[in-house]
Amino acid sequence: MSTIQLKHTETKHHNALLYNLPEDQIPFTALPSETFERLKLRTDGHAKPITILLDEVPIGFFVLDYGDDKLEMTNNTNSLLLRSLSINPEFQGKGYGKISMSLMDDFVKDNFPTIDELVLAVNFKNKSAYDLYLKVGYIDDGSQREWFNGMQHLLRKNI
Repeated sequence: MSTIQLKHTETKHHNALLYNLPEDQIPFTALPSETFERLKLRTDGHAKPITILLDEVPIGFFVLDYGDDKLEMTNNTNSLLLRSLSINPEFQGKGYGKISMSLMDDFVKDNFPTIDELVLAVNFKNKSAYDLYLKVGYIDDGSQREWFNGMQHLLRKNI
């Protein structure tokens, strides 16, 4: 049986994470390669890249960010912002995104013990991601914001 794990991204994961996304997904998330470049420019150390592994093979990626950007979505300083989630297209549609998001609470408790809330923004047009987040326990209280690529739902989850 296949095993999904979340791990802090290691340099050895980078090559496997150099995938492209289908055109209809590009407006909604950053590619891992783009995110790696952005993270090199950040000196605060607040953004932690996380790799989604399927039997030790990197198949997806996201960032957990405890910088000030999260405060646009919550007043809770003990929160993390989930951003830039993507799954390699070769592995999409198999439930791996849902499994990884289901593992998130324990991963955060183990690695960020002071955190008690996760927040994220998802574009109104990204219905599949929105539905996924609701299925794994995120709450839509009606909060939203205008963003460069359209309106976004602001979702939260207590952990």
